[in-house]
Amino acid sequence: MALKLYNTFARKKQEFKPISKTQVGLYTCGLTVYNYAHIGNLRTYVFEDILKRVLIYNGYRVQHVMNITDVGHLTSDDDSGEDKMDLGSKREHKSPQEIANFYTNAFKDDLKDLNILEPDVWCKATNHIQEQIDLIKKLEEKGYTYIGKNGNVYFDTSKFKDYGKIAKLDLKEETKSRVDEDSEKKNKRDFVLWFSLQGSKFKNHILKWQSPWGEGFPGWHIECSAMSMKYLGERFDIHCGGIDHIPVHHTNEIAQSEAATGKKWVNYWLHGNFLVMQSENDDKEKMSKSKGEFIRLKTLSEKGYEPLVYRYFCLTTHYRNELLFSWQILDSARNTFNTLKNKILEIKSNLARSEICNEKILKYKEDFMKMINDDLNLPKAVALFWQMLRDEKLSNNEKYALILDFDHVFGLNLDKIKEEKFEIPKEIQELLRKREDARKKKDFRLSDELRDKIKAKGFSVDDTVDGQKVRKT
Repeated sequence: MALKLYNTFARKKQEFKPISKTQVGLYTCGLTVYNYAHIGNLRTYVFEDILKRVLIYNGYRVQHVMNITDVGHLTSDDDSGEDKMDLGSKREHKSPQEIANFYTNAFKDDLKDLNILEPDVWCKATNHIQEQIDLIKKLEEKGYTYIGKNGNVYFDTSKFKDYGKIAKLDLKEETKSRVDEDSEKKNKRDFVLWFSLQGSKFKNHILKWQSPWGEGFPGWHIECSAMSMKYLGERFDIHCGGIDHIPVHHTNEIAQSEAATGKKWVNYWLHGNFLVMQSENDDKEKMSKSKGEFIRLKTLSEKGYEPLVYRYFCLTTHYRNELLFSWQILDSARNTFNTLKNKILEIKSNLARSEICNEKILKYKEDFMKMINDDLNLPKAVALFWQMLRDEKLSNNEKYALILDFDHVFGLNLDKIKEEKFEIPKEIQELLRKREDARKKKDFRLSDELRDKIKAKGFSVDDTVDGQKVRKT
């Protein structure tokens, strides 16, 4: 059952064929650590985690590399504005290193809370300055660079014939628009490889290093190329990120990487779509840090939503579609996730000493594999999961075996669900007593009516060999 992934470069689903038969090289763009990750950022990391889990489920070993950008990412992707790390430093009156360390740790905490598997390699831009300098020197030797009037080193996009292919940029149309007179660029799309401090607006930049082009710091795009090739080689399997990276960041990464090596760099490009906020008047807007207001994972926790509710919420929409967010929609996801946990607890409490019929569960496993291997179709896989839980032809043992198996991909920690300790109100205790009497008298109509009353008051009741079992809903 072949794994098919939507390759942004080809604009279609393609069968996944790794360079190595058993190991996959995966690079995912990490956070620029000048501020917290918001839940829109985290949606991308959930999608990438699902991809990694699906690869593992298919039997591959995954070498996963993720960068931490702690220098060189300006407030605008077109090399204008202020370095985001300097911005964070000024905002909080701390050094860039202190800012980077604090927000890196916060980001890692978010990933842990969402049960996202850690990468095999975390690589910080500031720890790989020499690799970036070496890559720029290689581009310089091949004639792909030029020096601007203020000393910045630029990549000359006119020298790379396939520039903009992944984003399907109309470069002929863009050449009609003039470059600003104050710009150092020859072409609008040229981008900085190395920012010089000499005679530029960055002369007071806090982080700086010596280089063949004078004191300065690297551009944002060169970081990912240098670090991914250091750990995954000059050619690897999959590169991921958000769709906002396609027109600039990933376009520039491809150009400089393939110009330097003279060969294809990445075989499959996967991009996650935005989380969009739905306002009271039904307007939809992408979540953004630049506006100063965004929702963190901790914000959800403070409002009573456990992190795995948000993970479950992400699974209900395909990664290539926009994920619509509102508090009402998240409430619905929380209720569904709580129902799921209660159903699993019910199944766990009624496991029997019986053999598992592999033939019964084989069809579910095959269907599950078919869905996740169809470009990570998690919404369909989740629907199949619910169908399996309600299948009366399966024993509880068989259901629980499938729960554990499917959760290798879902990552919802379904094996760790425990009974929540709580006090049963006297009103519910009285309804339970009446229901028990009704069941003894075999008055099942009254028993069902009392069950419905209990449910309406926020509790569920299951009939087990040990009597009535109550849970909060």
